[in-house]
Amino acid sequence: METPVFEEIEPASDCDCAGCRHRRRVLPHAPAGRALAHPAAYRALVVAAAAASATAVSALGAGSAAALPAAAHAPHRPGVPAGDEPGTPQGPRAPLHGATGRPAAPPAGAELAGITRTEIIDRARTWVDAKVPYSMTAYWSDGYRQDCSGFVSMAWKLPANEWTGSLATVADRITKEELQPGDILLFHNASDPQEGSHVVIFGGWTDGTHTAYTAYEQTPPHTRKLDTPYAYWSNSAKYLPYRYKGVTAGKAGTAGAEEAPPGAAGPASHGVAGYPGRAMFGPGADNPYVTRLGRQLVKKGFGTHYTKGPGPRWGEADRRGVRDFQRAQGWRGGAADGLPGPETWRRLFS
Repeated sequence: METPVFEEIEPASDCDCAGCRHRRRVLPHAPAGRALAHPAAYRALVVAAAAASATAVSALGAGSAAALPAAAHAPHRPGVPAGDEPGTPQGPRAPLHGATGRPAAPPAGAELAGITRTEIIDRARTWVDAKVPYSMTAYWSDGYRQDCSGFVSMAWKLPANEWTGSLATVADRITKEELQPGDILLFHNASDPQEGSHVVIFGGWTDGTHTAYTAYEQTPPHTRKLDTPYAYWSNSAKYLPYRYKGVTAGKAGTAGAEEAPPGAAGPASHGVAGYPGRAMFGPGADNPYVTRLGRQLVKKGFGTHYTKGPGPRWGEADRRGVRDFQRAQGWRGGAADGLPGPETWRRLFS
């Protein structure tokens, strides 16, 4: 039986929206005189006979190839549903979109707002939890474009949607050793921006070897959090670490402020005094808050997993101690994951 294949024919359009203008710019090879389709336009399908395709498909074994953990980067095709588009996860620079869906340009002379690393990771998690569909033309309810650079713009709370070619203008180049949660790994292919360009948010090292890290990224089909080899699955040598110029270890909105010492008062996150946020804990974390947490676990009688005194580097003993404390509160399942959330912290230090 002959298997039908589909040839895509795009209806003509003289639309001048941002998506169409961008596509005309990045696809100069389009046939002369043929207008490109609007991103929301339907496509006509023409069926043609092709017996060879059925033979080729049957020749592939069920286990002939394993699914790649990273999305393939290929030229974007406007109009394809977000979950199916293979486009390179980046888009052009664009203003935020207000509640009405209309562009809302940043005020003239707007300065970069200060933001803490905890806020950056917490903002990134909101898209991970919502599984925001990837799209180079759609905008999420918060006004940010649903691609990789729009995701970073959202997490950094930027006044506009940047793209891989402009993110470096609001960030400073750093080294691998300087990477901290909230920084980014950026690959911008200047010679061919549509080929491979991508950016991910660094969430912390997964172990002491610094060969893998937790990445927050916007990629088809939706936002994800995934342990990733340094610097990335593909084109690894081309990913460069950057730090947002407005990042601060202190209070939000005060760039350059110093971090309060991890004492009894300390910073407050989620309204809990002293709680520094989830980004300070978990695989790869190495900071004074981990030490303080461990000492409190010992004080409360949950330090049996330590073979030596608690230290600043997060380890399995910390996770098990926190898990045991959470279970002692009557929590089960995901509520007892061994990572200290604001309520765990409040009860542990109350």
